[in-house]
Amino acid sequence: MASTEVERRTGVDVEEVPSAEWGWSSESPRFFQIGGLLAAGFLLLMIHGNHTGRVEDWFMVGFAAIVLAFTARSWWVHRYRDRH
Repeated sequence: MASTEVERRTGVDVEEVPSAEWGWSSESPRFFQIGGLLAAGFLLLMIHGNHTGRVEDWFMVGFAAIVLAFTARSWWVHRYRDRH
């Protein structure tokens, strides 16, 4: 008779994903968080440009704030998840 127990797997099977041996199979939140900070910094650096209006500046600041909000949320979620 077949068992009704579900087999839990904690890792990635190296047979299915050969790059798992090098650690390339998991998500890297720190990489994305650093990328978010760099992207927001780049958006803020683009304020100093060849445009004359201020509408572009507000869009750059707004998009940088959105990127920083998502980065902060990612940092907060992963910080809390790693503790428990």
